[in-house]
Amino acid sequence: MSNLNILISGSGIAGSVFAFWLLRAYPNANITIVERDPSLRLTGASVDIRSSAVDIIKWMGVEHEIRKKTTKEEGLQLITESGKEIATFRATGRTDIQSFTSEYEIFRGELAKIFIDPILDQVKVIFDETVEGYEEQDDGVVITLAKSKEMKKYDLLVAADGLGSRIRGKMLNTKPSEQLYDEGVHIAYFTIKGDLLQGGLLAKATSTTGGRAVYLRPDPHPEGRTRAMLMNVTWNSNVEMKERLNKALREGNEAYMKLMEELFADVGWLTPEILRGMRESDDFYCSLFGQIRSPRLHDSRVVLLGDAGYATPGFGTSLAIIGGYALAGELLSNNGDVKKALGGYSGIMTPFVKSSQGGDFAMQLFHPQSTWGIWVRDLVLRFVTSLRLPQLAMTVAATLGFTEKKAPLPDYQWPVK
Repeated sequence: MSNLNILISGSGIAGSVFAFWLLRAYPNANITIVERDPSLRLTGASVDIRSSAVDIIKWMGVEHEIRKKTTKEEGLQLITESGKEIATFRATGRTDIQSFTSEYEIFRGELAKIFIDPILDQVKVIFDETVEGYEEQDDGVVITLAKSKEMKKYDLLVAADGLGSRIRGKMLNTKPSEQLYDEGVHIAYFTIKGDLLQGGLLAKATSTTGGRAVYLRPDPHPEGRTRAMLMNVTWNSNVEMKERLNKALREGNEAYMKLMEELFADVGWLTPEILRGMRESDDFYCSLFGQIRSPRLHDSRVVLLGDAGYATPGFGTSLAIIGGYALAGELLSNNGDVKKALGGYSGIMTPFVKSSQGGDFAMQLFHPQSTWGIWVRDLVLRFVTSLRLPQLAMTVAATLGFTEKKAPLPDYQWPVK
């Protein structure tokens, strides 16, 4: 079926990668993208690219452009509240086995632009619009848009509408929040109008009691900027703090900034300057750091893609790229048979996603609640890094062939351009 008619909800990374590869498979496909924002959202914190997603960006021919736009971050240094080094984890310089800092650290907006620019003249984008509802039929899915109330039949509805996907909620007949797995991490991101790292290319972080952490990451902006992150890590037993954080999230940015000013008021290092920078920023964003664990990824003509189906902090961008490629590849290998393609897509992504969504307590262990816990963590990290064990372990692993786990992607026979 060369004239597939598809609607994608969301113009982010997952939807753009899928559209790119679908147009490679079916150049005459009709693709409509609905985007809830009034324009392309080309903002966001830094993301990275790992595993099979590295291969995919090379096949897309965009690796060189991505490398040009990276943040140039060289690694992560954990410091005390007085600014003294505890441990430094440098980038590996490899793409097959990576450390905290990827070889492809790039701001989300830059990456989204790289992916969507090549397809903008081949798709129809409707801004300030969302999917209100849909009805699946044997030969298609009738979709109703929220503002225009337009009703139209498509062959496939691709839900790439993010962590809080309403389409996922309708597909599963539940509240979208019911698939959210709380990892016990709340995050505030913002850009500081000044280079607090003084030209340094190491990201720096300090962690103090109560699971509070402050991160600064380099921004290559010529005017001198710094990307900041305030993190609150809780255990399931920290019910009161979880509720305070969630309440502030519900109430909006002002409430969350006030809570951050209260919770981080006694933290050392550059925190007072960072809190002032938070107030002066124009891109403040706060969120729960959580996974989406959906019991299924599709119905007969509706499919979840990227964060809508399997948000995974630290690996979500790579999963979005892999998922977009696999979905288009399955439509290619099944000659446009939507139902068969969705089955193949789920067969690839479901087990790979499950194997990637582990480490339930990793953030809690790295950001202890007590002074004693911080002392133990720092002692261990100092010992490990002084012996260069992380670098040694990665070198040995790579030599023995133990590289980052790849997705089981078939060898799709893409048409030659």
